Amino acid sequence: MSERVAVRKTYKLFIGGKFPRSESGRTYLVQDSNVSLASRKDARDAVVAARAAVKGWAGATAYNRGQILYRVAEMLEGRREQFVALGVPADEVDAAVDRWVWYAGWADKLPQVYGGANPVAGPYFNLSAPEPTGVVAVVAPESPALLGLVSVVAPAIVTGNTVVVAASPVAPLAAVTLAEVLATSDLPGGVVNLLTGRITETAPTLAAHLDVNAIDLAGVVDTDLATDLEARAAENLKRVLRPAPADHDWTGDPGLTRMTALLETKTVWHPKGV
Repeated sequence: MSERVAVRKTYKLFIGGKFPRSESGRTYLVQDSNVSLASRKDARDAVVAARAAVKGWAGATAYNRGQILYRVAEMLEGRREQFVALGVPADEVDAAVDRWVWYAGWADKLPQVYGGANPVAGPYFNLSAPEPTGVVAVVAPESPALLGLVSVVAPAIVTGNTVVVAASPVAPLAAVTLAEVLATSDLPGGVVNLLTGRITETAPTLAAHLDVNAIDLAGVVDTDLATDLEARAAENLKRVLRPAPADHDWTGDPGLTRMTALLETKTVWHPKGV
């Protein structure tokens, strides 16, 4: 019998809950694998998918979003050895699982911490409540490939935002494999969309896109590129999260900053009964 030839995998994009190849048909060789090379049109398609998912995801209960993030942690735990086989250190996979659980626990608690009743003079209730910003573009950190990605995606979606992620171009396999986890974790299609390839090609399109509400430049290491992306984002007054410092430790306490930075605050006045 002839020796069996293994099926060689092409790592694809993740848009709208599906795994399409780039519309351009391009791939690039990285980590000894063929990976889709996203185009500007792929970036625009991802924004359309993210926008379509906003209403349903933001309208879900915080408790339900927390359940889904916890399910992501369960599925990631079950595929731990697959990530290790891709070169992700075992302790990084464990930390990524724990981070999903940590953010899942905040889903129905953040409104109590970040909102509340305001003291005002007069016969009124004055209540402030956090609401999601909308569609968030994210440039993921290059390293650590898995934990860095989770650390920027989880805080964005737990509060009801949807995201378009430009994954690390030098270590994309963990990102696409995480997308496979998300696709089997009850996460609605379009909540997370993932692009692989050149940051310099997809990020400017996302920064200038008028249907993107905020952009997180966590993984941008080139200061000139960061400045250019900020300038593009200014056209529709996007909220911009500055790049993380070069010595940023993604293994540390995540805190609340990344969640609260992608929220709007709605304040409601209501008359008190006489």
